[in-house]
Amino acid sequence: DIKQYFSKRIRRVYPAYFSIVVLSAVIGCFFSTYTLSDYISFVLFKYLAANLVFLNFLQPNLPGLFENNTLHAVNGALWTLKIEVMFYLFVPLAVMSFRKYGRFYVMLLLYILSILYSFSMSEMARRTGHDFYLELQRQLPGQIAFFMAGAMGYYYFPQLVKYKKWLIAISLFSFVFQLWLPWIVVQPIALGILVISFACFFPYIGNFGKFGDFSYGIYVVHFPVIQLLIAFGLFNQSPWIAISFAGLLVISVAVLFWHFIEKPFLQKSSHYVAASNE
Repeated sequence: DIKQYFSKRIRRVYPAYFSIVVLSAVIGCFFSTYTLSDYISFVLFKYLAANLVFLNFLQPNLPGLFENNTLHAVNGALWTLKIEVMFYLFVPLAVMSFRKYGRFYVMLLLYILSILYSFSMSEMARRTGHDFYLELQRQLPGQIAFFMAGAMGYYYFPQLVKYKKWLIAISLFSFVFQLWLPWIVVQPIALGILVISFACFFPYIGNFGKFGDFSYGIYVVHFPVIQLLIAFGLFNQSPWIAISFAGLLVISVAVLFWHFIEKPFLQKSSHYVAASNE
């Protein structure tokens, strides 16, 4: 039901998200160029308040942290979580529409409206020269086309399996010749087919789920870890050593996040927990 749906989403997403936002703020005081008294400021509390409610764009930086890096944001990857949360709110409305008006027609309509929105924002950016419209293009209305492509892959999976060779070939062809295609229309479908095909049709390569689901942890921790290594100049000294060390550090932190933060908040019936217990 709707209550269980939102409970599961909150349990899966928010504990790790909350932890990385707060930990970044706490650890940041040790690496900031500011004194502790200057670090504990309005900017710090604005960072916590904005980021804890997924409004990262309001305050992506911490006082005196990563000021000499190319990017100053503490965790620039978190902006997508706002889109993800908006999708969680959107899903129940979409499903109710599917049931009332017909699944295929609603999905097709949403796909078309999303494409029209993206095209409009792209044109406004081109005509005005303002990147603000490209930022708007990347928000929820523009991403619904990709979401609908994934939904179609789920609801019509038997058809995808039946014609997978043709669909994969056409999708690859689309990417190769994207400059000659209406790419803004084609990309979500082509990308959706390739992602689902890669996940479902490749030969078995190991049940990594039995060790835990580290993907989300990797996602939320990688950016600040890399920012920290850049700030110490490790990438300037030896890029290959830096990227290897960054990968090892990110995976290690993600494993800790899974076992001590993410998994304890999940219900025992969760498929994430079930997979890690197999």
